[in-house]
Amino acid sequence: MKLAFSKKYKPFWNDSRYTILTGGRGSGKSFFTGMFVLGMIHEEKGHTVLFTRYTLRSASISIIPEFKEKIEMLGLDALYKITRDEIINKVNGSKILFRGIKTSSGDQTANLKSLQGVTTWIMEEAEEIDQESFDKIDLSVREKQKQNRVILILNPSTKEHFIYQRFYQDKGVQAGSNITKGDTTYIHTTYLDNLTNLSESYIQQIEQMKKRRPQRYKAVIEGAWLEKAEGVIFTNWKLGKYKEVSPAVYGQDYGFSNDPSTLVKTSIDQNNKIIYLKCCFYLPGLTTSQIRDLNKKHAGDSLIIGDSAEPRLINELKNTCNIKPAIKGAGSITYGIALLQDYDLVIDDGEESVPLVKELNNYSWLEKKSKTPIDKYNHAIDALRYAVSYQLKNPNVGQYHII
Repeated sequence: MKLAFSKKYKPFWNDSRYTILTGGRGSGKSFFTGMFVLGMIHEEKGHTVLFTRYTLRSASISIIPEFKEKIEMLGLDALYKITRDEIINKVNGSKILFRGIKTSSGDQTANLKSLQGVTTWIMEEAEEIDQESFDKIDLSVREKQKQNRVILILNPSTKEHFIYQRFYQDKGVQAGSNITKGDTTYIHTTYLDNLTNLSESYIQQIEQMKKRRPQRYKAVIEGAWLEKAEGVIFTNWKLGKYKEVSPAVYGQDYGFSNDPSTLVKTSIDQNNKIIYLKCCFYLPGLTTSQIRDLNKKHAGDSLIIGDSAEPRLINELKNTCNIKPAIKGAGSITYGIALLQDYDLVIDDGEESVPLVKELNNYSWLEKKSKTPIDKYNHAIDALRYAVSYQLKNPNVGQYHII
């Protein structure tokens, strides 16, 4: 069977450690990668390919059928043993292991760094992986006798993502490039590179999107890196200088494991409807004593409104900090968001506030109709919400509306 692929994929056969495939929907990048990997384990023994998605609850009913279809297209059914989470070449022993980055419980990262003999790691939907998980698995791809490959397949998200910052910004590579620089090959494709494999009705859908929703077309079809996520909740902010118009009140959120603990300073100019903000710290893995010391350093005796879901921690901090629990309850998140949307937000332009800016660029709606925000990019924003909701708690409850 003869398959036609874009000439842009030719650099796949070079000796780069990293290959980054970006592009929009319909570009064929995932299909090509699957075929490339099957060809690799068909021709060479000694390959162990780790194929991951961030969440992969059951490979046997999701990704493996896609690979099985490719094997059948190539007429190689008899050569492969297929289990619920592996595809094994019965002749030479090369194999593909299918794993999820996140465990089924959803509260921890799977232990993938202990996998032995991995020569190639493929991360599909790589825009969902975090830097720590990436580094752990990347360092496990180290077989001496084979070329080591890390293949990232993604529809680009925002420029705040570590993949953009590490592989594009830090290396001086323009987004959308098709080049090899250092140890990294960049391949960017769109549906225009895959027209022979797309239906006419699908192409018409894309062209309609281009006319009706050009920004969505740019992100979803062209695969462009965005300054902000689509559907971000807060667009009413800008960088500036922190001003203390009213006495400062601080908001605090507490993190565990990889999540950060945060402290955000606020001053509200109610007459001009402006909230001045500054992120004081945004750090993971802090102990209670470290949080206490940082609170004293940044807030002194000023009021701190802390996450009331952690009453024990707040009680311990009360001994040395002026701290009160946040107001919570049904609708408190949407109420707090509505309050913040009713003001102009001025974010201090110092380096400390970079994490807050990152969150504002990425905090978006999961389901806007049900007024549900995503449960990430919200550690500093939650702290901000606690502080502002406490100060503006009163008279207008029920009169604010999400926009």
